[in-house]
Amino acid sequence: MARFLLSGFADEIDRDLEIQIRELRKLNINFIEVRGVYGKTITDYTGKEVSEFKKMLDDNGIRVSALGSPIGKISIKDEFEPHLDKFKHAIELAGILETKYVRMFSFYIPEGGKPEEYRDEVLERWYRFVEAAKNTGLILAHENEKGIYGDTPERCVDIIKSMNVDYVRAVFDPANFVQCHVETYPGAYNLLKPYICYMHIKDALFGNGKVVPSGFGDGKVQDILQGINNSTYGEMFLSLEPHLGSFEGLAELEKSLDLSIMEESGPGKFAIAVKALRDILSRINR
Repeated sequence: MARFLLSGFADEIDRDLEIQIRELRKLNINFIEVRGVYGKTITDYTGKEVSEFKKMLDDNGIRVSALGSPIGKISIKDEFEPHLDKFKHAIELAGILETKYVRMFSFYIPEGGKPEEYRDEVLERWYRFVEAAKNTGLILAHENEKGIYGDTPERCVDIIKSMNVDYVRAVFDPANFVQCHVETYPGAYNLLKPYICYMHIKDALFGNGKVVPSGFGDGKVQDILQGINNSTYGEMFLSLEPHLGSFEGLAELEKSLDLSIMEESGPGKFAIAVKALRDILSRINR
């Protein structure tokens, strides 16, 4: 049985770190996946600045589940050396934040291009990441993202197995697979099951790709979490990434929330996503 730990991209609550912390505490969530702080990406800050953020988190009992870095979220045709330098900076920041996970991507493929034509370049760049991360204790966690090389489960596995090290693993994002018209369960889940180290929690609809709370889309989030719960012993972070707009099922999900401010309220959207996930977990644990 897995021990699920809730975390999330709290920059979807607010750009202000103090507000992010306050709302996480209200929701009884003790972890954060640090991505954006005060309107800037975390990797654009200095080590000294990030140390100050860490103190704020520590003072409020919030630990960092992962560094939500943008590494690999550039075109495969973009210059690589400056990006590798940014990755080395991300390694430094992960150490300051005392997290072992760095969320990463595998480069956008040019529109109309065939991913297989760029495979060698993608893997070469990932070899460079792996070389830079040796002996750091970090896990390089690849997220499936629409439009990158690793946007299908097969190519995610290709990257992980090609690196041939035990610290390249998978972040599984059901909504992103749905937006790529990939069946999440059992298909993608069964292929990636040996490599999943971390979950991003959001759901989406096959018809239009719209992101919805977990359990209200086609991502089969409950089936995936049930599978993990049945086969995993130890901790697994479930990191909320709501990306929510309005949708017809909101009133069914949480009548006690003031849904009239849904569009404007980052905290409201995040609270709805948390409620949806906790409902799923309660069903799994019955």
